Amino acid sequence: MSGANSRPRIPGPASWSPLGQIRAFRSNPLHFLTGLHREYGDLVRFRLIRQPAYLVSNPDHVRDLLIQHGANTTKSLALRRSKALLGEGLLTSEPPLHTRQRRLMQPAFHRERLQSYGKLMIATGQEWLRGWRERGIAERPFDLHSEMMQLTLSIVVRALFSSDLAPLAEEMSRVTNTIMEMFPWLILPYVENVENWPLPVSRRFRKARERLDGVIYGLIRERRASSEPGADLLAMLLAAQDPEGDGGQMNDKQVRDELLTLFLAGHETTANALTWTWYLLSQNPEAEARFHRELAEVLGEGRTPEVGDFEALPYTTAVFMESMRLYPPAWAIARIPKVPIQLGEYEIPAKSLCLACQWVTHRDGRYFREPERFLPERWVQPEDKRPRFAYYPFGAGSRICIGERFAWMEGVLLLAVFGQKWRFRLAPDAEVVPQPVITLRPRYGLKMIAERRGLSGMLE
Repeated sequence: MSGANSRPRIPGPASWSPLGQIRAFRSNPLHFLTGLHREYGDLVRFRLIRQPAYLVSNPDHVRDLLIQHGANTTKSLALRRSKALLGEGLLTSEPPLHTRQRRLMQPAFHRERLQSYGKLMIATGQEWLRGWRERGIAERPFDLHSEMMQLTLSIVVRALFSSDLAPLAEEMSRVTNTIMEMFPWLILPYVENVENWPLPVSRRFRKARERLDGVIYGLIRERRASSEPGADLLAMLLAAQDPEGDGGQMNDKQVRDELLTLFLAGHETTANALTWTWYLLSQNPEAEARFHRELAEVLGEGRTPEVGDFEALPYTTAVFMESMRLYPPAWAIARIPKVPIQLGEYEIPAKSLCLACQWVTHRDGRYFREPERFLPERWVQPEDKRPRFAYYPFGAGSRICIGERFAWMEGVLLLAVFGQKWRFRLAPDAEVVPQPVITLRPRYGLKMIAERRGLSGMLE
């Protein structure tokens, strides 16, 4: 360094045009960011059109970005523009509203509530198995991703409203798929109000949102007018008060925004995580065999899983953990500093885009032995101590996913319910391509063939 005020320059590509970088990023974000990390290291400078951007891969830098500087950053363009659907829900809002809303919603995820959600997860999974028998699912290839999406959507709808509400689930599925289609536009700097553009996808989005709002607001009005508030998540949101703040409750708009946020975050990420888990098990017979052995040891010959089994399935939990290492449902977290921030020896300017990419850090060989291999045992018998933020599938800091425990329980219990009866094989013509939109989906779904597991796998 050549002076008191000089700072080290953050490495990054010097010859690429900003337009070329945005094209490479939009075309294949995972390949683009992995290449930057491989060539330039833990903190990389690049540009997306006129906006300076930084890839943050070092676990200590990730910690500082998400925790130390959390109060001095805002959310990404894509999530801010997702307010067109989600409004000011937990996923998109900023403090102080975010702090108040999280405080109001926290009781819905206390341990005793999770017990009732766990029973719901198991019961819904068992219903799905019976439906598979009626539909002859074992007789032909089918889209496992679609099945997992419908299953987790059914669970979250029941948790929210104590009933199936098929029309609501259908509309939520449509609007979720549409907003994922819009993702390439949502991430572009200096592109605003995408939902109002004269594009076919934008028109589909507006119509789906209108239908969804009609159903949601109707349910809120009915519940407020009812003499029996119920014991589901909607009832908790309507009754929640803020004793640490103004003592107030949520208005209809705030309840609507949080319901839609719980819809999206409560089914999309878990469905993707389960899909990638079944795929990885199908490709790793030793891990699959150990997974099935644990289920047989804990559940015996066909005993239906119970909520208490969640703590008794360490290898199944490790399978789920390892799947989210290789295919993190939230593949990157974006933050925009409101003021200059310090990451290690480097200063990051205000209004730049910082990307903490789980896909990159989770596959770093310095923290994970044989990082491209699916090795659940690394979580049962931990490898050498690694930095805390070498693995962060649910984020960190004040914005860590409020439903993290819900997701862990749902993933492990559903793996037990389905793994006890079935194993899955990749269909010969299946194309497996990760699609990094707001979440990490399989681009073409996941075409699988279900096989019953002997006598213990026969559906009742």
